[in-house]
Amino acid sequence: MDQTQKRILGQPLPIPTTQPKKKRTSMVSFFSKISWTVSLQNQEPPKNVFFILAERAQDPNAKKRHMAMRGLGAMASETPDKVKKYKKIVLDLLVHGLYDPVSADVIHESMKTLTILLGKIQGKSLGSFFIDITLQARTLLDDENDNLRYSAFVLFGQLADFVGRKWKKFFTSQVKQTQDSLLTHLQDRNPQVATACKTTFRACSPYLKERKEYSFQSEADQRNPKLCRQLSHYHPELLQFLYANRIL
Repeated sequence: MDQTQKRILGQPLPIPTTQPKKKRTSMVSFFSKISWTVSLQNQEPPKNVFFILAERAQDPNAKKRHMAMRGLGAMASETPDKVKKYKKIVLDLLVHGLYDPVSADVIHESMKTLTILLGKIQGKSLGSFFIDITLQARTLLDDENDNLRYSAFVLFGQLADFVGRKWKKFFTSQVKQTQDSLLTHLQDRNPQVATACKTTFRACSPYLKERKEYSFQSEADQRNPKLCRQLSHYHPELLQFLYANRIL
């Protein structure tokens, strides 16, 4: 690729000023995706692209951080072996993005990319990142932003599938504390969030099971009657699922 081509890729394409604002926006988004694809495949080898994205993921500009997280998601999908090689670096960047102090877009993109990455690595060797991801995902389950809630439920449900022996006790406590959120968002105003919540509820249901060796009821266990009442009224099929699997 010659210098002229590189310069063109690095600049926004001119848009005629007579076009409606909505159309101009959609065209910018379209050409941005083309530019990213061309850059990823032709301009730089994957290793160079990764380090460019790693640098931009820490940029003071929120838009650049957002695009970097999206780029890491594209790499995780298209070149998973390269991302696995730098897994710890990627996880560190994504966890920082998950806790971004100013940009909901960065947080949202970080969750989406984490979901892709966890699927590729099957949740293996997360180390203490598992705690950081779980805590923030649980917090975002009740966020006002529909996109954040949806992605948080998807991510939290995925974590339930990848809990190892080391973090089982921790995750069980988190699910117990999340029970009210799970019940509330089964009736979420956004149908996609409600569906994601239902899927996550099923994934987390084994962690709601009472421990038989206890001769007393903990505060979390005492909420089971409430769980049964709400499920029997709104989602009897979920209640049947819990009984069939001897969770309740």
